[in-house]
Amino acid sequence: MIHLYGKAPLRARNLSALVAATGLAFLSGTGASAAQTVVKWLHLETVPSYVKVWEDIAAKYEAAHPDVDIQLQFLDNEAFKAKLPTLLQSEDAPDFFYSWGGGVLKQQSETGTLMDLSDAMNADGGAWVKTYNPAAVKGFTFNEKIFAVPYKMGTVSFFYNKALFDKAGVKAEGIKTWDNFIEAVKTLKAAGITPIAGGGGDKWPLHFYWSYLVMRNGGQEVFSAAKNKEGEGFLDPAIIKAGEQLAELGKLEPFQGGYLGATWPQTLGVFGDGKAAIILSFENTEANQRTQSGDGKGLASDNIGRFAFPVVEGGAGAATDTLGGLNGWAVTRKAPPQALDFLRYLTDKDNERIQAAAGMIIPAALGAEDGIADPLMRASADQLAASTWHQNYFDQDLGPAVGRVVNDVTIEILTGQMSPEEGAQMIQDALELE
Repeated sequence: MIHLYGKAPLRARNLSALVAATGLAFLSGTGASAAQTVVKWLHLETVPSYVKVWEDIAAKYEAAHPDVDIQLQFLDNEAFKAKLPTLLQSEDAPDFFYSWGGGVLKQQSETGTLMDLSDAMNADGGAWVKTYNPAAVKGFTFNEKIFAVPYKMGTVSFFYNKALFDKAGVKAEGIKTWDNFIEAVKTLKAAGITPIAGGGGDKWPLHFYWSYLVMRNGGQEVFSAAKNKEGEGFLDPAIIKAGEQLAELGKLEPFQGGYLGATWPQTLGVFGDGKAAIILSFENTEANQRTQSGDGKGLASDNIGRFAFPVVEGGAGAATDTLGGLNGWAVTRKAPPQALDFLRYLTDKDNERIQAAAGMIIPAALGAEDGIADPLMRASADQLAASTWHQNYFDQDLGPAVGRVVNDVTIEILTGQMSPEEGAQMIQDALELE
């Protein structure tokens, strides 16, 4: 469902076109008469307090620019991925939308639906572009053209329920290697505790396991070669070994009952309700598990611990290599100048500091990181700052076609329906078709 928040609803003609194009319904805001320029902002944020922060920032901008109406539109994660291609081709394309970067953004840039932001961001000696972490800008640059405004950076790590670990006698600080992690899973199961909350319904939450295992076994050199169709590609022995370790985890049946049908919000709810001890998740897990829990409160923040994905003994990857997000706002080709002006405002140091203080983001704006107050978020930021190789999510970095295969293969290997060799070959075949 698309929800719209703003000073005025879209025109009835646009409503009909949007519903026809996407098959989705939406709720529109009500209030003052339409402003001269509507800026449509498409996001997938589910935490109400975070949306409220954005609404407050938009309201401040609107107060200073009364001829602009910022309208927040929402799509849930899976609908966003499924419907966005159609929406971008419609008359009612958003003016800017959430992006994970990588091959997906690159493919979108090649369709002609996105605005090249290079000139705008490099104007006045690069006054705008220089406000962001250079690595963030680089992640949104293809063929020397910038296609998204940096918003946040993040890293995936393990979060755990301290009370359940104590009950089972598991020490998080002792989980340094993959073998240590497997032993912890076995110990939790023996104590009658579901070890891991898994989101098999959406598939992508579980591809983090395979991705990290590839990184820990092969290191940056092996993954880079595979991605660029060099050497043995995804048939490299280190990648096969990652699949074998994933299969080993699957044989332990570590996830909650029905995990193959669980969406990501439901998975966060499983963790937040204390029904699983571990979740491999994002830097803002503490807030998201609370939102998705049955009582709306979830686990107390002091009952949640965090540790990095462990190393693989003998692997080429380092404990300081991180997997995670590089997120920004992609702008569509026909967006008005006011959309760019608002994005520059939304992602400036002061407003990114506000978002960081609210526990929303590890900011991409330089100097805004001092706003991070949440201890778990700070731990993620510190890990990211010390990263020796930060890799974008595999399913995003490899592009939509190969990414879908990666997600499918992960589930098939976990459930024993496909061998690690067969999975690697499927990914290699999909890459060769690119």
